[in-house]
Amino acid sequence: MAAPATPAVRPPLSARSTALLGGSGLAIATPPPPPLGGGWEGEAEGGGRCFRCRRALMMPREAIGVGTGSRAAGARPCIPPFPGSERAGGGAPRPAMKVKLCGAGGGRLGTLLGLGRSGADALALPGCLLYTRTGSAPHLTQDTLQAVDGVPAVAQLTLPTVAELHDVLEEYKEGAAKFIGMPDMVLYCSLHDPVVPCPSGYNTNKSVSLWGTSGRMEMTASKFMDIQRAIQPDWFQCMSDGDTISGEVGRKRAKKSVDRSLSFLDACLQLLEESPELQGSVMFGAIEGGDILEERLRSARETAKRPVGGFLLDGFQGCAMAKETKLKLIASVTAELPEDKPRIIHGVGRPDEVLECIERGVDIFESFFPFQVTERGCALVFSYDCNLDPEAAAFNQNGAQDLKKNGAEGNQDEICKVDPEMTPFEKFLKDKRYQDDFGPLLEGCTCYCCQRHTRAYVHHLLVTNELLAGVLLMMHNFQHYFSFFSAIREALRDDKLDQLKSVIFRQALQGPANGKPGQ
Repeated sequence: MAAPATPAVRPPLSARSTALLGGSGLAIATPPPPPLGGGWEGEAEGGGRCFRCRRALMMPREAIGVGTGSRAAGARPCIPPFPGSERAGGGAPRPAMKVKLCGAGGGRLGTLLGLGRSGADALALPGCLLYTRTGSAPHLTQDTLQAVDGVPAVAQLTLPTVAELHDVLEEYKEGAAKFIGMPDMVLYCSLHDPVVPCPSGYNTNKSVSLWGTSGRMEMTASKFMDIQRAIQPDWFQCMSDGDTISGEVGRKRAKKSVDRSLSFLDACLQLLEESPELQGSVMFGAIEGGDILEERLRSARETAKRPVGGFLLDGFQGCAMAKETKLKLIASVTAELPEDKPRIIHGVGRPDEVLECIERGVDIFESFFPFQVTERGCALVFSYDCNLDPEAAAFNQNGAQDLKKNGAEGNQDEICKVDPEMTPFEKFLKDKRYQDDFGPLLEGCTCYCCQRHTRAYVHHLLVTNELLAGVLLMMHNFQHYFSFFSAIREALRDDKLDQLKSVIFRQALQGPANGKPGQ
């Protein structure tokens, strides 16, 4: 007669297998699997386990609402450890990404440390990302990009532009960074392209719609994470329902956007934990909620409880939301977020808007604005010298000397009719006044274009539709924009942010740089 089976004794939990989530107070245990043929001694069937992954929990099942064999009301899944720590799937620990602040007033001056798979890279804050399309800076090759000073350490990939390469990247197996020839660049994959408008009304409880060159792409959490496994980015934005920027959504739709985004976040975190290809990747949680303060705060607090590496302030694109409302929401949301994790904002690129967001605690911006300026046939010419008198900066930016020299006075209304999106920070080089102007795009600029070419030459390239026009303008606009962020950090370091704001805001009140001075 066989001896009765001795119940297995649960092994002690190791330090590696227990992670405490910041701010949530929920301890998660990941013990080894139970022996075949039965559970651990003293464990009721189905009790004390996550309803998704069946992982054992250290909390009583009553406290988390886990029922026997099914999901009970109020149940929630266990949340995997912070992406910077060792995961249950094994592998070497990844250096934790962390913000180190210098304590400057008026903004978060500091450095984002621990970037890349090795953890050796860093990004100065406040800073911006290198905007790319399918992994390449617009109009530029890798060689011409190297001629641009101040290129950020982190490049932005947009999911719609690389989703169509999913099958190719999956077969390649070595990730997008090596595939696009940027193996040493830290890659951040965003959900949408900031330059491409997204039609409203296509998101559901189970999917988010993306818009690329081939049209609409429907993304479930599973498909989204499959693509991320093929891309293998260093950072990536989690799926979220950000379809609340039209300015016409109500409280009910804002609440739904938060609920959906948190649901997507939980699902993606679970899939991240089960993906060995993404063991070195960091997920950014999206803060949604439209223009409803209560929903924005709920989204921020709940997302901060999850083990995300950083936060994305989404839904502030465009002009649908009133400026005062937007700034109030940003300030309220950042006050709820932990200090040691980075905050990215999408859809904000104008210099005056950047400064307002930095004052309210935003760290990282996109650099799509120089690309938009380039596409309009314009050059960035705004001054960011905080030691310069604001009136003098506005005078120089509007090109008064150029007008006198050329004997022409531009009509601001006519310039704006060319492109209503044109801003006061740029100069429209297709204008006829530049056909015999042999000065650089911007006096004192050290970029490749300004050191070697003239406004007349760039004007000629633009009116004849030469591809070189985009190359030279992109080099100038990128370098000028990256230098602007360097000036912001210097102003914070020297406690001169207010002076820089005065210089920038005075220029923002002027017309386009081709306009008549004083208009």
